[in-house]
Amino acid sequence: MITLRNVRTTDLEQLLQIENEGFSKEEAATKKAFIERIQLIPDTFIVAEKEGELLGYINGPIIHQPYITDDLFEQIKENQTKGGYQSILGLAVSKHARNQGIAKILMEKMEEVVKENDREGITLTCKQELVSFYEKLGFANHGVSESKHGGVRWYNLVKLKENMN
Repeated sequence: MITLRNVRTTDLEQLLQIENEGFSKEEAATKKAFIERIQLIPDTFIVAEKEGELLGYINGPIIHQPYITDDLFEQIKENQTKGGYQSILGLAVSKHARNQGIAKILMEKMEEVVKENDREGITLTCKQELVSFYEKLGFANHGVSESKHGGVRWYNLVKLKENMN
């Protein structure tokens, strides 16, 4: 049985392991960034867990614009209580737990949080090979992002609140 819950400081080491399995060294969030996210945005940092083992996570701060900017990977602020866009800075699943629908479950949970807090929608960036995955979840591809994070070409994907079930 998979359990979804908000992040805890004790999750840090497992989170870093999953992050480094899912992203290149240039793209991966640092330990410092994870500590900051755990402290500042635990309300929008959700983990999937089974029998005490983390299977995956999703996180990101609330932002005022519909697209993610590179400065968010360096510094974030505490979330405002209502409104704004839910950004997704990280969505990753442990190598041994992939292809089980966990990313979709995490995204659906984040949509619930978006609706509960009257956000505008969800915004994220992804690589070309993941665009179709997010489109299947109802996201609209808004084209190439200005982000240069990790030296990779990213695409802006947005799902507005009215397009959530």
